[in-house]
Amino acid sequence: MDSLVKIHLRLLQETEVKTFRYLYSNIDWNERCIAIIGAKGVGKTTMLLQHIKATFEDKNKALYASLDNSWFANHTIFELADEFYMNGGTHLFLDEIHHYPSWTTEIKNIYDSFLKLKIVFTGSSLLQVYKSTADLSRRVVYEKLEGLSFREFLKFEKIGDFPIFSLKEIVENHQDIAFQITENIKIMPLFKKYLKNGYYLFYKEGLRKYDIKLQEAVNNVIDIDVPAIENIEFESRHKLKRLLAILATLVPYTPKITDLSTAINSNRNNTVKYLSLLANAKLLNLVSYKNKTIGDLTKPDKVLLNNTNLSYLYGDNANIGSARETFFVNQLSVVADVILAPQGDFMIDNYTFEVGGKRKSFDQVKNVPNSFVVADDIEIGHKNKIPIWLFGMLY
Repeated sequence: MDSLVKIHLRLLQETEVKTFRYLYSNIDWNERCIAIIGAKGVGKTTMLLQHIKATFEDKNKALYASLDNSWFANHTIFELADEFYMNGGTHLFLDEIHHYPSWTTEIKNIYDSFLKLKIVFTGSSLLQVYKSTADLSRRVVYEKLEGLSFREFLKFEKIGDFPIFSLKEIVENHQDIAFQITENIKIMPLFKKYLKNGYYLFYKEGLRKYDIKLQEAVNNVIDIDVPAIENIEFESRHKLKRLLAILATLVPYTPKITDLSTAINSNRNNTVKYLSLLANAKLLNLVSYKNKTIGDLTKPDKVLLNNTNLSYLYGDNANIGSARETFFVNQLSVVADVILAPQGDFMIDNYTFEVGGKRKSFDQVKNVPNSFVVADDIEIGHKNKIPIWLFGMLY
């Protein structure tokens, strides 16, 4: 365990505690067992280390350990918890839990065996579909960490620490809000920068190698995270990468499963499964109409990349129309259910939105109640035309 403690202390020294992600203050850190799930690169590890550094005066009371450390090749999580607890430890922080094969059983056993030990663990977004495994659902509080919102990007860039606005506030008061935010800053260059490389927290490590790190993150998800949770062979991993690359050139895309299956040399059922896996891994967003029948639930009505940084990863000149829809769905889906609209592009609650450029007209939604145009390349909107960047202020 000494080697883990050394790493723990070194990482704490290197961790800054000046700027926290949106989720940090929403977590009840007094819960006995907390799971923080999210895509690779969104800041789960940093959040654990920040909490330890900011909370514990006695660093011996807390221990951070990553489950991809070679120490766990010859030791179990339960062994770590037992030794840590016997030496006075009270809070155990376990990172990348999905790298450990029997993690569900051991977390359950630790929870039941050490009543005064608190556990926080992080894992892949894919874990959200396994919340009930090993009867953990009544023991674990699950928290989801998304990538940076545009609001958080402005905060990390030290442009401004703006408040979170609800969808209702943005719809009803967008002009006043936009005036306040843009009073002293030029918002559009910052927004374009965010679209290209502002979603993943590791952009703070430097932009020169951002694309390389993002590609590594995508490969890690498909080569390591997915097989750790799904029984999937090497050939299927290659097909996942092929499918993602194909979709990146087509989105926004109305799926033709037969065509996609042919392109990746797969059958229909596996192709639909691959789409679901990529969505659960936070690489795609799948959107459908509200009135789908049960039989239609096997495939989405529209496929988008999860975020705009992925759009630019597969080509310097990302389709701007696709990027707009990708951004809108990415930011809104954190706070609401996004469905396709029969007229217009998307519906959220009782609002209908048509997404486009600054010259986008109301023709497609002119007779739809509570309808709005979401326009790019404008700082401040007017009446029912809202700047698209404002929807990055929701979390």
